[in-house]
Amino acid sequence: MFLQDVTIILCKASESGNVGAVCRVMKNMGLSHLRLADPQPLILEKIYSRAVNSWDIWENTRIFDNLAAATADCSIVIGTTRRRGHHRKSVSMSPRTLALWLSERPGPAALVFGSERSGLQDDELKLCNFASHIPVSEDQPSLNLSHAVQVYAYELFLALEQQLPVKGEWTAMNQTKVEVLVKSITDALAGLGFYKHPNREEQSRFLRDIISRAGLSEKEGEYFKDIIVKADRLSKK
Repeated sequence: MFLQDVTIILCKASESGNVGAVCRVMKNMGLSHLRLADPQPLILEKIYSRAVNSWDIWENTRIFDNLAAATADCSIVIGTTRRRGHHRKSVSMSPRTLALWLSERPGPAALVFGSERSGLQDDELKLCNFASHIPVSEDQPSLNLSHAVQVYAYELFLALEQQLPVKGEWTAMNQTKVEVLVKSITDALAGLGFYKHPNREEQSRFLRDIISRAGLSEKEGEYFKDIIVKADRLSKK
């Protein structure tokens, strides 16, 4: 993966100054793709005042109605959160471990940050393939949004800055195509009477996460889907 493959997504951002500061942080560390998912009304003057010499980042920012739309074309989606629990992600990496892991897999990837006041909610984290957290002192575990982005951006810069594109590098499946594969699998399982209890949604999330983390290429994903479809068809004969 290369720096240009990484997209920073701010979900429900509400502080204009923070958005501007994130633009500056990204420019500092060679990142250029910023997306906003369901942002609150923002004040342009405050954004520009904090995005020092980084106005191009803001001017090229893409805005989406929701997080699902903002991540649909990404092959891997990482949610940043310090909270753990039964309904949160079971897999979480520190920024340094995450950056090194990304350096060995294809893009594009999205790094998602929640709102300044409450972070990522459970339904938003479900759209991510795994979580990442910044180890901090328990005396003050909450970081300012732009400071959190800075930590990740710095680690990504160190891990990916020397990466050079290789001709013929494979393209990992994006979330839209992963969802198609997951539906093929769960449809086949449903046809076999596998779902005696209402756990299809939970298994769909599980399959989506592990397939995304595996970094299957589009060709591999299509081949896998063909196997599932054929197995389903044979089971009905």
